[in-house]
Amino acid sequence: MSRLLLFNKPYGVLSQFTAGGRWQGLKDFIPVPDVYAAGRLDADSEGLLILTDDGALQKRIADPAHKLPKVYLAQVEGIPDDAALAQLRKGVDLGDFVTRPAKVRKMNEPAGLWPRNPPIRYRKAIPTSWLELTINEGKNRQVRRMTAKAGYPTLRLIRWSIGDWSLNGLTPGEWLELHV
Repeated sequence: MSRLLLFNKPYGVLSQFTAGGRWQGLKDFIPVPDVYAAGRLDADSEGLLILTDDGALQKRIADPAHKLPKVYLAQVEGIPDDAALAQLRKGVDLGDFVTRPAKVRKMNEPAGLWPRNPPIRYRKAIPTSWLELTINEGKNRQVRRMTAKAGYPTLRLIRWSIGDWSLNGLTPGEWLELHV
């Protein structure tokens, strides 16, 4: 039986057990030996990180070939117009690759959302809004690069789910073990 941990990674934590510079590592939160992250989440992003002791399961979760949908909640600078949403839905040319089409919708700020520490930067003259984006890949800083290319830089990024696994009920820094 494989071990699978769902972890709500806070802002400022690396997707590795060793800390680096100003960032904390997973060892500061997860005292479980011999589990490894299935994919990664940048230190300045929050949300679901899956860890497992099963190498084949780790590969299946992280590999875009298996097309596990990843749902992100992005707080962006400005209020995206229909053209920007269409661009995200079509796929975005980021120079080094063209993203697969994303499912995207505007949404209200998520209910029960925890405060980020430190808070995002606000500009008095520019409003912010929230998007829910679902992608089936996960290249380096992809969602941030997509929203920026569409003209709406991401200020806060939370991965809500991967496949059938989600953050439901987990506060930042909490983890839950499942046996699969």
